[in-house]
Amino acid sequence: MARAEVVRFRTWNVGRWLVWGLTAIVFLVLPLIFTQGFAITLLSQMGIMIVFALAYNIIFGQGGMLSFGHAVYSGLGAFFAVHALNWVGAGTIWLPVSLIPLVGGVFGAIMGVIFGYVTTKKAGTPFALITLGIGEMVFAASLMFPDFFGGEGGVSTDRVVGEPFFGISFGPSIQVYYLIAIWCFVCMVAMYAFAHTPLGRIINAVRDNPERAEFIGYNTQMVRFFALVVSAFFAGISGGLSVLNFEIVNAENVSALASGGVLLATFIGGAMFFFGPILGAVIFTFFAVALSEYTNAWQLYLGAFFVLMVMYAPGGIAALILINLRVLKYGLFRRLRDPYVGVLLTGGLLMVGVVMVIEMGYHLTLQSLTGTEMELGGFVVDTASPTMWAMALVTLLIGAASFETMRRYFVHEWDAVQLEIEERAAQELKV
Repeated sequence: MARAEVVRFRTWNVGRWLVWGLTAIVFLVLPLIFTQGFAITLLSQMGIMIVFALAYNIIFGQGGMLSFGHAVYSGLGAFFAVHALNWVGAGTIWLPVSLIPLVGGVFGAIMGVIFGYVTTKKAGTPFALITLGIGEMVFAASLMFPDFFGGEGGVSTDRVVGEPFFGISFGPSIQVYYLIAIWCFVCMVAMYAFAHTPLGRIINAVRDNPERAEFIGYNTQMVRFFALVVSAFFAGISGGLSVLNFEIVNAENVSALASGGVLLATFIGGAMFFFGPILGAVIFTFFAVALSEYTNAWQLYLGAFFVLMVMYAPGGIAALILINLRVLKYGLFRRLRDPYVGVLLTGGLLMVGVVMVIEMGYHLTLQSLTGTEMELGGFVVDTASPTMWAMALVTLLIGAASFETMRRYFVHEWDAVQLEIEERAAQELKV
């Protein structure tokens, strides 16, 4: 009797399709909601930073390789992309403007092959220090070879080249945004898919236990090398996107500042989760672009925020979201509602006091030539007035005391909720 064949169909992951579909819809409708020119520019920079942070997380979160010079790949990719765009404008080569980011990706990967062969021979702290040295070396070279890097002024370009295609010239910022959004979405899908490939899984294994990975026959140095090349490719794409957005590339693109920025963004969002760098890129861009429009102390706020994340939420924003979803799953979030409200209200009061002290201090010390009066929160305040300083300090002290009280209350309730969740989970395992 012939054996019956069993045909099995793999069910669709509806949740995954829903998430990616909603992501595409968000990219589509955001510029329809935030229509101002500054908002469009901010969204474009967020898209670029998302690609860069996800690329960096391939080696940092997935591979466990801390790099202090990853801007080398995005920056050099940007330099090659800007020259390619200039050649397109001069008629030297033919290439659609929409594919310029791919030029950055290809040359970013080539730089990854060159530098990665050296850096990935070591792991851990030596790898981090080597990447720091290479980053400084490339930054110095960007000022030594003006024919390619443009010197201190950088290399400028014009993204509007050739005849418009169906009215698309990439002159208006909204058109550039949608191009960046498309590239961002494609890169997000590609990097998510890469994380689930055999190579992506082995990268995780090398991160967690390199000795065991070598024992079963894998060359850990080659695994780290391939991971860095893939990461450099997507980092180069982010550099190419920045060329289309800013129309200029300079030494800052390969500086330690850019490398440190992507590290901060990735850590803040949560390096151990795929969507963590996405959240971190949005938050970092908000600090670096949006907040910098209103205060000169944005780096102080960013640094303080980063320190708080390292101290109280080392898993990043993504970990905070997931752990609260776990509480919600067990139906215990009501017990945390009042503690959360109290912490947020007292934290807001504390933040008001901190902002008053910082902004008044900055204005009094750095902008005293323009006068002692400044606008703060819609009000005109005199930074030389003892009354205003007394009000700021009182607000700060009251906010700090009340926040500390509510923080202890929150910690007590949080620990009780987590203990109950662990007990329920243990009972479910027994059943």
